[in-house]
Amino acid sequence: MPILRNSLVILITTLALAGTYSVSAENATSSRSPHALEQMVRQDCGSCHGLTFKGGLGSPLLPESLAAYSVENLTTIILDGLPGTAMPPWRAIVTPDEATWMARYLKTGEPE
Repeated sequence: MPILRNSLVILITTLALAGTYSVSAENATSSRSPHALEQMVRQDCGSCHGLTFKGGLGSPLLPESLAAYSVENLTTIILDGLPGTAMPPWRAIVTPDEATWMARYLKTGEPE
Protein backbone atom coordinates (compact mmCIF):
# COMPACT_ATOMS: atom_id res chain seq x y z
CA MET A 1 0.00 0.00 0.00
CA PRO A 2 2.84 2.52 0.60
CA ILE A 3 3.75 2.34 -3.11
CA LEU A 4 0.16 3.07 -4.12
CA ARG A 5 -0.05 5.93 -1.62
CA ASN A 6 3.25 7.42 -2.87
CA SER A 7 2.09 7.13 -6.47
CA LEU A 8 -1.15 8.88 -5.60
CA VAL A 9 0.72 11.71 -3.86
CA ILE A 10 3.00 12.15 -6.88
CA LEU A 11 0.00 12.18 -9.26
CA ILE A 12 -1.89 14.75 -7.20
CA THR A 13 1.19 16.96 -6.89
CA THR A 14 1.82 16.77 -10.64
CA LEU A 15 -1.77 17.68 -11.45
CA ALA A 16 -1.70 20.56 -8.99
CA LEU A 17 1.50 21.93 -10.50
CA ALA A 18 0.14 21.53 -14.03
CA GLY A 19 -2.97 23.49 -13.06
CA THR A 20 -0.84 26.24 -11.55
CA TYR A 21 1.32 26.40 -14.67
CA SER A 22 -1.65 26.68 -17.02
CA VAL A 23 -3.17 29.52 -15.03
CA SER A 24 0.12 31.37 -14.91
CA ALA A 25 0.73 30.85 -18.65
CA GLU A 26 -2.68 32.27 -19.48
CA ASN A 27 -2.22 35.38 -17.36
CA ALA A 28 1.48 36.03 -17.90
CA THR A 29 3.17 38.09 -20.55
CA SER A 30 5.74 36.44 -22.76
CA SER A 31 8.97 35.50 -21.07
CA ARG A 32 10.40 33.65 -24.07
CA SER A 33 12.70 35.40 -26.51
CA PRO A 34 11.72 35.70 -30.18
CA HIS A 35 14.43 33.13 -30.96
CA ALA A 36 12.92 30.68 -28.45
CA LEU A 37 9.44 31.25 -29.88
CA GLU A 38 10.72 30.71 -33.42
CA GLN A 39 12.30 27.43 -32.33
CA MET A 40 9.05 26.41 -30.65
CA VAL A 41 7.09 27.11 -33.85
CA ARG A 42 9.60 25.24 -36.00
CA GLN A 43 9.80 22.21 -33.72
CA ASP A 44 6.36 21.94 -32.14
CA CYS A 45 4.21 23.19 -35.00
CA GLY A 46 6.51 21.55 -37.54
CA SER A 47 6.06 18.14 -35.92
CA CYS A 48 2.47 18.02 -37.21
CA HIS A 49 2.42 20.62 -39.99
CA GLY A 50 5.68 19.46 -41.57
CA LEU A 51 9.15 20.81 -40.86
CA THR A 52 8.86 22.99 -43.97
CA PHE A 53 5.26 23.91 -43.02
CA LYS A 54 3.96 22.41 -46.28
CA GLY A 55 1.57 20.16 -44.38
CA GLY A 56 1.60 16.77 -42.75
CA LEU A 57 -0.89 15.57 -40.16
CA GLY A 58 -1.90 19.24 -39.99
CA SER A 59 -2.60 21.61 -42.84
CA PRO A 60 0.11 23.78 -44.45
CA LEU A 61 1.28 26.80 -42.43
CA LEU A 62 2.88 28.80 -45.23
CA PRO A 63 1.94 32.50 -45.42
CA GLU A 64 0.01 31.94 -48.65
CA SER A 65 -1.93 29.09 -46.99
CA LEU A 66 -2.87 31.36 -44.08
CA ALA A 67 -3.84 34.44 -46.14
CA ALA A 68 -7.55 34.04 -45.34
CA TYR A 69 -6.89 34.02 -41.58
CA SER A 70 -6.32 37.11 -39.46
CA VAL A 71 -3.66 37.20 -36.76
CA GLU A 72 -6.51 37.18 -34.23
CA ASN A 73 -8.04 34.03 -35.79
CA LEU A 74 -4.69 32.24 -35.77
CA THR A 75 -4.01 33.31 -32.18
CA THR A 76 -7.34 31.83 -31.10
CA ILE A 77 -6.59 28.58 -32.95
CA ILE A 78 -3.16 28.34 -31.32
CA LEU A 79 -4.58 28.97 -27.86
CA ASP A 80 -7.78 26.92 -28.08
CA GLY A 81 -7.07 24.33 -30.78
CA LEU A 82 -9.64 23.12 -33.28
CA PRO A 83 -12.19 20.73 -31.75
CA GLY A 84 -12.73 17.63 -33.85
CA THR A 85 -9.25 17.83 -35.37
CA ALA A 86 -5.73 16.88 -34.29
CA MET A 87 -4.96 20.56 -33.47
CA PRO A 88 -4.58 20.71 -29.67
CA PRO A 89 -4.99 23.79 -27.51
CA TRP A 90 -1.69 25.37 -26.43
CA ARG A 91 -3.18 27.80 -23.87
CA ALA A 92 -1.58 25.91 -20.97
CA ILE A 93 1.85 26.20 -22.61
CA VAL A 94 1.99 29.61 -24.28
CA THR A 95 0.70 33.00 -23.22
CA PRO A 96 -1.71 35.01 -25.38
CA ASP A 97 1.19 37.36 -26.25
CA GLU A 98 3.33 34.42 -27.33
CA ALA A 99 0.47 32.98 -29.40
CA THR A 100 0.04 36.37 -31.11
CA TRP A 101 3.77 36.47 -31.89
CA MET A 102 3.52 32.94 -33.35
CA ALA A 103 0.50 33.91 -35.46
CA ARG A 104 2.33 36.95 -36.87
CA TYR A 105 5.39 34.82 -37.54
CA LEU A 106 3.32 32.23 -39.42
CA LYS A 107 1.51 34.95 -41.43
CA THR A 108 4.74 36.61 -42.57
CA GLY A 109 7.27 33.79 -42.43
CA GLU A 110 9.65 36.14 -40.63
CA PRO A 111 10.48 36.67 -36.97
CA GLU A 112 9.77 40.14 -35.66
